[in-house]
Amino acid sequence: MQHRKGLQELLVRAGLMVVEDVHPGSLFPPEAAWRIARGIAAPDSATREGLDAAWWRRLCDADGEFLVAILGHRIGGNDSWWTRVRHVVGGVPGLTGDPGFVALSLDGQVLLAEVPCADGTRVTALDRLSERLEAAAVAAGRETEVERAAVWAAVPSQPAWPLHWAEGIGSNPAAPDELLIRLLDVYEGFLHGCDRPAVLDAAVAHPDPRVRSRPADTFRPKLTSEQWVRLVRAEPSPRRRVLWAEHACAWGADLPADLYDDLLAGPSRALAAELPRLPALHLPSLAVDADARVRTAACTWWEDLTAPLQGRLLADTDNAVRAAALLAHHTGTPMPREVFAALLAQRHALERCRFEPELEAELVRDSDAEVRRALAANPGLGAHTVAVLAQDPLDDIRSTVALRPDLTEEQRAAVRYDFDPTLASHTLSWVADLHGDPDAMRRLAASSHPLIRRSVARAQHLPPDVVECLARDEDRVVRLFLAESCDDAPADLLLEVWRWWDGSLSHPDRPRSHPNFPCTGLLRYADDPSGRMRRLALDDPESTPADVARLARDPEAEVRCRAAEDPRLSPADAVRLLNDPAAHVRGTAIRNPRLPARVLAGLLHNRGTAGTAVTNPAIPVPVLHRILAAATAAMASEG
Repeated sequence: MQHRKGLQELLVRAGLMVVEDVHPGSLFPPEAAWRIARGIAAPDSATREGLDAAWWRRLCDADGEFLVAILGHRIGGNDSWWTRVRHVVGGVPGLTGDPGFVALSLDGQVLLAEVPCADGTRVTALDRLSERLEAAAVAAGRETEVERAAVWAAVPSQPAWPLHWAEGIGSNPAAPDELLIRLLDVYEGFLHGCDRPAVLDAAVAHPDPRVRSRPADTFRPKLTSEQWVRLVRAEPSPRRRVLWAEHACAWGADLPADLYDDLLAGPSRALAAELPRLPALHLPSLAVDADARVRTAACTWWEDLTAPLQGRLLADTDNAVRAAALLAHHTGTPMPREVFAALLAQRHALERCRFEPELEAELVRDSDAEVRRALAANPGLGAHTVAVLAQDPLDDIRSTVALRPDLTEEQRAAVRYDFDPTLASHTLSWVADLHGDPDAMRRLAASSHPLIRRSVARAQHLPPDVVECLARDEDRVVRLFLAESCDDAPADLLLEVWRWWDGSLSHPDRPRSHPNFPCTGLLRYADDPSGRMRRLALDDPESTPADVARLARDPEAEVRCRAAEDPRLSPADAVRLLNDPAAHVRGTAIRNPRLPARVLAGLLHNRGTAGTAVTNPAIPVPVLHRILAAATAAMASEG
């Protein structure tokens, strides 16, 4: 609130009354105003010696109102929103270039600004703003090869925003591997999305543990099994070595037997004993280990242990080991009443153990709902017990029973369960285990339970009749999951889903990147009422630069954004879109390789755009090397 209060006080001192805060919305954005005030992609006639009363009269409407943004004076220092103000005293507003301001008339046609710069204050005054910006865009678009070369020869000049360059340059698709490997010594954040083998090789071998761990500690690691193994071996901390091995296993990496040997021989043997896919040759030694934690972990592999070793663990002197052994033993052998009564942690038994018939009959009718709730998902229950729980008075217990794999679909349909279709859903593991079974998929695709059908739709491949059935499912999440996950999803379904979905965190490019997504005949959507569908027109191989130009002026931001990323966008249109009201459209235009070099170089030296501009693939590779060198030197001198 301090920033907001400071802004109010500053405006009052300038003779202005705050009318309201204004989100840029469809207005000319403050971000573009700040850029033009600094002389980037600005009309040649923009600068002035000063602002006289005539310019302030042009700015204000009949009530003395206009829009203003003050440098650094918003909550959190955010000066990207307009404040609508009214001039309430005689003369002209007392705004000056300290700390800096941009002001816009309510009709968007007059722009005034004073911003501090290296040699004083830069004053900007423009009327007929849209007309002048159009002329400036056209002029910028006429840049010649000679002019472009001269611009790049002068970059980077002064590294005004070295941290922004270092943070962004790793996302430039034109940056060669060698540059990204150099970048590892400066900034490793780009590794979270990096899939280049040579760069990842260098990262997992880097001497800095923070760099080594970054490509593994991401939402969706792209390391190969070999790289995972190298990462584990290079880690000096025994605990973290096991942690990375655990992550590697979770992401499907194959760990060699000798690596398991090393991990189990180290000081974190107890943690290593819990790793999945342990070679069977280690199990006997784990079961007789001096450390009770290791013997407890050995119980996880109960079915793979010999009968003498099982008996030894059941008679272990350590309470935790005996408890783990009992639970493991009774997943196959029914548990008697006296054993259950002696357990300290009965919930674990309720969830996973088999019981002698008399005990099971008592438990299923226990008055304690927590007992029945824990029992509901237990895979070892008898059919009669499951039938009783399916009639339980509590909704959540019946709902758990409805998702059991041992029910027939007729039995499942008879269960009264609760299901909120709007909540995020997960793939049922037992359904995922059946993805390769065509008959099971046919049966489950006809299930009455949406979560089961959703889980079927997550299969990578399905029989044609199952695909046809799920593509018509009444639950649109089933259709969405089919479009995201199944490579056999039909084109008409993909188009239908595209109308309301354009990617998730787990499947960011689907359905548009699906191999069956249509790529011809899309021009027919160029005039579709839905902006989402108009976006598709430029994916048609029959589309032309003229189509790009037309959609760059579309009333909907998502369509303009699609045009802004198109390599056929004209340089002039790229400059025009820098002034778009939507921030994501402006950011996309900054990354378009058709942007004139003079404009792009200016964006590289502007605080608000430097991090995005450095990702533009039109920057020549030698210039990228110079930018990184300048950023490295500047950051070293500051740090």
